[in-house]
Amino acid sequence: MKISGKARLVGDKVSAESILPSAYLTAAPQKLGKHALEGIDPTFVQRVVPGDILVAGRFFGGGSSREQATLALKYCGISAVVAESFARIFFRNALNLGLPALECSWKGRVEEGDDLAIDVEAGEVRNLRTGEVFHAPPLPPFLISLLAGGGLIEQIKRQAVGL
Repeated sequence: MKISGKARLVGDKVSAESILPSAYLTAAPQKLGKHALEGIDPTFVQRVVPGDILVAGRFFGGGSSREQATLALKYCGISAVVAESFARIFFRNALNLGLPALECSWKGRVEEGDDLAIDVEAGEVRNLRTGEVFHAPPLPPFLISLLAGGGLIEQIKRQAVGL
């Protein structure tokens, strides 16, 4: 699975509440994207182009197990999240919902708007501006398959109808 897009940077300790404020938790899933990261940057959604890659600092997505935070990122157009580290529940929600999440050290070597290319299977994130490659622990084949199929729910739906 290969992904490319522009880097959209956020800092350390971005909580699930900052990714999607709790006031929007009952909104229809497709409407969540309009509010992605408005807790820390009210202009974020206006700057995102479908396919962009969110690049975060340490402990991204902590504080809540809400799946809606992950959905908000997907529905605003984010194609993958690269972070120094993730809250485990966010990391698992991302994979379950079909949003690639890679953990690697990038600080100070990626700037807002840099073009990135990700090879999910290899666990590589390449900054096309600098040529530098960042390595993430490769995901096991069953998780690569899960991501390629759109996530856990989509996989269960396909299995239920025998596809």
